[in-house]
Amino acid sequence: MNLKNKKVLVTGSDGFIGSHLVESLLAHGADVKAFTFYNSFNSWGWLDTLKPEVLSQIEVFCGDIRDPNGVRTAVKGVDVVFHLAALIAIPYSYHSPDSYIDTNIKGTLNVLQACRDFDIEKLLVTSTSEVYGTAQYVPIDEKHPFQGQSPYSASKIGADRMAESFYKSFDLPVTIVRPFNTFGPRQSARAIIPTLISQLANGYEEIKMGSLDPTRDFNYVKDTCSGFISIAESDKTIGQEINIATQEEVSMGQLAQELIDQINPSAKIVQDPDRIRPAKSEVMQLLGSNELLKSLTNWQSKYTFSQGIAETIEWFKNPENLKAYKAGIYNV
Repeated sequence: MNLKNKKVLVTGSDGFIGSHLVESLLAHGADVKAFTFYNSFNSWGWLDTLKPEVLSQIEVFCGDIRDPNGVRTAVKGVDVVFHLAALIAIPYSYHSPDSYIDTNIKGTLNVLQACRDFDIEKLLVTSTSEVYGTAQYVPIDEKHPFQGQSPYSASKIGADRMAESFYKSFDLPVTIVRPFNTFGPRQSARAIIPTLISQLANGYEEIKMGSLDPTRDFNYVKDTCSGFISIAESDKTIGQEINIATQEEVSMGQLAQELIDQINPSAKIVQDPDRIRPAKSEVMQLLGSNELLKSLTNWQSKYTFSQGIAETIEWFKNPENLKAYKAGIYNV
């Protein structure tokens, strides 16, 4: 499948990865409809920060992924759907798990049913590496067992299995796309990299963190987006669950020191008990295999970890970008 001139819908387009994916799809020649979360401010999230000449190319649809009627309206007339809309913060899922069921599982069901009803050519459902839990072996391939170590990860496991059931029960052309930890400009403040950069960029000498030992496999957001597009365009990916990963891991302590060295070498790390996950909930190691992705598509990562970090830091140097982040509080 060639996405050029295809009508594509991106749910969660107002968010971090979604807004970058919209830009990537436009550059790829797709006709993009952007599903944003309705609010009375008429805010389109990160889409509002795009250049006017880019924004003018997008059809914006405001709605709620939890509403099946709105989802059906958004999907009608579309060829391909990229489903990214989700609640993603792990700490918030500890005290508001119901909202994760409604958004991540029921919202995904709404998308699946609408795509089935309208005979969509291809649907990509976004998963997360958190569904694997702490690695039982590395690199983690798509056969690794699932472990619901937080209400968030459990809700994403449920959403993935709903997607699988629609492929097996109704032959819906769905692919489950599983990015490992994506970072870059516009990432939400609840994630580790913007949390650290915003503290450092605001001149904090003591940088608050949770555990320093867990490791993660970090994807720069532009590589994640190219992964989505490569998976969508491949004829071999329907019915598959596919990691987007670098097969390299970085500990939280190493990450923090890298950012300190680049921004403010005099800063020190201070562990904040409020930022430490419950012991059985913390995922200690995530290192993904990208072998299946490379075997089914022509995808190759273009950014090293250092290059991605440098571009992210550069984005935060803009005061208009930095002021969107509340560095002095723990953003859950």
